[in-house]
Amino acid sequence: MSSAAVVELRPPRAGEELPTGPLGAWLDASLGGQAPIEVLQFPGGHSNLTYLVRRGGDEFVLRRPPFGSKVKSAHDMSREHTVLSALAPVYDKAPRPIALCHDEAVMGCTFYLMERREGVILRKEVPAGLALDVAAARRLCELLADALAELHAVDFRAAGLGTMGKPDGYVRRQIDGWTERYHGSRTDDLPVVLEVAAWLTAHRPAEGAPALIHNDWKFDNLIFDDRLTRVVGVLDWEMATVGDPLMDFGTSVGYWVEAGDAQPMHMLRFGLTHLPGMMTRAEVVERYAAAAGRTIDDAVYYYAYGLFKTAVVAQQIYYRFATGLTTDARFATFIHGVRALCDQAQRAIDAGRL
Repeated sequence: MSSAAVVELRPPRAGEELPTGPLGAWLDASLGGQAPIEVLQFPGGHSNLTYLVRRGGDEFVLRRPPFGSKVKSAHDMSREHTVLSALAPVYDKAPRPIALCHDEAVMGCTFYLMERREGVILRKEVPAGLALDVAAARRLCELLADALAELHAVDFRAAGLGTMGKPDGYVRRQIDGWTERYHGSRTDDLPVVLEVAAWLTAHRPAEGAPALIHNDWKFDNLIFDDRLTRVVGVLDWEMATVGDPLMDFGTSVGYWVEAGDAQPMHMLRFGLTHLPGMMTRAEVVERYAAAAGRTIDDAVYYYAYGLFKTAVVAQQIYYRFATGLTTDARFATFIHGVRALCDQAQRAIDAGRL
């Protein structure tokens, strides 16, 4: 593997260590045999925690909820395990789950083990040693759009996920739900947020046929092969459900920051979409539509939704800081992100284009 493909690993953060004794005993019972284990932590992610477990000559990935979380529905390991169990046989980018543990005596929570997929994960900056030329940048965009279209084409009912989620009325529930969450965490007077929410409510498009959706589709949740020619894995399935696939696509496009966007948007970018060779948002829409065989007449709506949804998440985090529930200084500026995201949505709405 090239140096660019090496995923950063480190000892578990203070307070996030795993009990290697009970874990090792559970692994021996579940996988057979006896072998010492080593546990390292993947640094990415903002919700569920991810670890690398080395056991003998094997490597596994372990997923567990954050420590101290009381909202079990937001960190349902059984649900995530169920999704991957059904999806892995029919969607080769989904890691194969290996074992699920409900016994909270092991580490105080439900957790699961899955296979490790190795490759390149692209985050906010180009990894050291990676040559990302214009052709490679465009190819990455094509791969991202095509892999999402492929997911949305999965026959989720045949895969055994037909009872997952509530696809009827999905768009309405999303807009109503995120608007309600904003009101529940509102701190500052930002009229643009309410204006965008009102526009989304008033211009709700007709819903399409439901699909299995990921709900957090962006570059740092994809694993590429060393040559950046294919997607070899997709991570973070905790928010997967059945719903309108264009809302999933809108969330993805909402993360897409172009070189010419207002400077505040560049402060918020999650990936490398601003670099030379990367597609514009309009080009990504065109690529996805062709790959999925869909007509997207309301691209601005789905883009504005993606921005609004992310803005509300930022508002919820800032609310925790503003009310003293956390003292993490990183969150002090999140209110500016709320404004920037909704300003961007309003610009798209006013211009009628992405």
